[in-house]
Amino acid sequence: MDKFDQKILSLLTENARMAVASIAREVNLSRSAVSERIKSLEERGIIKGYHARVGQPKGVVRAYFALCYHVRQCEQYAEPLRAVPEIKLCYTISGETDMLVYVEAESMERLDAIRHTIEHTPHIKTVRTHMILGEVINTLS
Repeated sequence: MDKFDQKILSLLTENARMAVASIAREVNLSRSAVSERIKSLEERGIIKGYHARVGQPKGVVRAYFALCYHVRQCEQYAEPLRAVPEIKLCYTISGETDMLVYVEAESMERLDAIRHTIEHTPHIKTVRTHMILGEVINTLS
């Protein structure tokens, strides 16, 4: 990989939908040369695909609920949690917390209602809320 390939990769990483003509202008090569280089990068497996980076819709409230319960059988809590559409992920974890639940709600009021529902589930000892303020690293997108 030479400096042209590296620059092409950098541009496509920033904007996978960038037009070949725009890339050609940026790297000072012809459109056909850039197209050939992109094709070569794809064939060599350096470019494995093109993806959309999906952000959170405005107004969505995100939080983790850390659950501790009296009875140590996670399976009995999974079914009621599965019934709440705002609950996106649920992990059983080690340590003082028994379960970590990720929630995306349309409002603080809805988040509070979900928390209230979980708190009143039989054998739940504590529910701690951890509000998500922002994202610093995301290697999943």
